[in-house]
Amino acid sequence: MVKPSTTQSQLLDDLRELVIEVMYGIGVWSDDQLTSLSSIDLGVLRKSATQRHGVTRWKKGILKPVSVSDVEVIDLHPQLFTEKWQAYAAWVLHHEFIHALGFLPHNSTFRSLENLWPSKKSGKLGGKFTEELRLNRASWLWICPKCAKEYPRQKRGRGKYMCKTCKAPLIDKPMDGSK
Repeated sequence: MVKPSTTQSQLLDDLRELVIEVMYGIGVWSDDQLTSLSSIDLGVLRKSATQRHGVTRWKKGILKPVSVSDVEVIDLHPQLFTEKWQAYAAWVLHHEFIHALGFLPHNSTFRSLENLWPSKKSGKLGGKFTEELRLNRASWLWICPKCAKEYPRQKRGRGKYMCKTCKAPLIDKPMDGSK
């Protein structure tokens, strides 16, 4: 776990207040459940993470977590603290709060609770966020010579990989032009 800076801690606290307020408005959870979310520690993921946008970490030794008191920390990706990703950050924290309230698997019940979030657009930003994270860390672009689709990657493909769409071998192009 990465310890959040003072600025990040303040942003996390502000985000928590916003998300809990919206969850009160949804009207599904009890006051006790929502009040308990205020006691969860919030932290940050490593900035090098590209797949995870948020994670609920459970206390060690808890085999079947069932309540907020079983939560060690909820970590969010530090890139979410930018203004560009603020709406998505709120959605991610809502998602993690649902886990903290005892809904662990991503089943139909979980998805129905997740879909109660008022902004339908914010929940669909995950793909774009992942793409931006990958692009920021990429040293290479794998480019399809047929459809021109680009795949940002950290290492060369050396012609071993095919385009998902065209099945053509991908060509390596260095991101900064110096490799």
